[in-house]
Amino acid sequence: MSTIMTPEFWLALSQIILINIVLSGDNAVVIALASRSLPPSQQKKAILFGSVGAIVLRVVLTFFAIYLLSLPYLKLVGAALLLWIGIGLLTGDDEGGNLEGHSNLFAAIKTIIVADLVMSLDNVIGVAAAAKGDIVLLVVGLVISIPLIIYGSTVILKLMNRFPIIITLGAGLLGWVAGEMAFSDPSIAGWAGSHHDLHLVLPVTGAVLVVAVGKWMESRASAQQAALETRGA
Repeated sequence: MSTIMTPEFWLALSQIILINIVLSGDNAVVIALASRSLPPSQQKKAILFGSVGAIVLRVVLTFFAIYLLSLPYLKLVGAALLLWIGIGLLTGDDEGGNLEGHSNLFAAIKTIIVADLVMSLDNVIGVAAAAKGDIVLLVVGLVISIPLIIYGSTVILKLMNRFPIIITLGAGLLGWVAGEMAFSDPSIAGWAGSHHDLHLVLPVTGAVLVVAVGKWMESRASAQQAALETRGA
């Protein structure tokens, strides 16, 4: 275990913090997307509890990262789940306008944690490598990253209120990550290795699929709502 007073400890800790800053961008987008439809008072709670839950999951996953990522088909399942989450966020499935505030808050937190669970399968490898097996380094570095994720989510949420296009870009980002995750699954490593263009084709396809399906479902829902309002008038 590293000694806290040694330069090696602080160098490794700095590496972990930097990795978390770089890799937490996707998570901040998901947190902001899932919180956007809540009242301001509940947005803060969703960001706080969702972020803390996400970090706890990341700590747990990091301890099992190498084993988990060696399992065939796990990344394919995770990629499919990310596509579903991206489409749901884009269509506003997390809004739940007819639900009570508590239900909305719970749904937002659940979406945040599930999305982070999937995305962290790739992220934790970098953190685990920097920690070099030192659990103290691992936990301290991840705990320090909590305010970084929370702050990033708050900034993105404010930007989404001013620029709605960010919602579409964020959902597309989830589709992109899903494509990257599917490409790196051990079960298709041999086949994917002989098709080098897939490392770009799959992420692009994932992003386009999420945005296209999400927008189509959103327009269909709007048309159905308009039809109901017309009948009720």
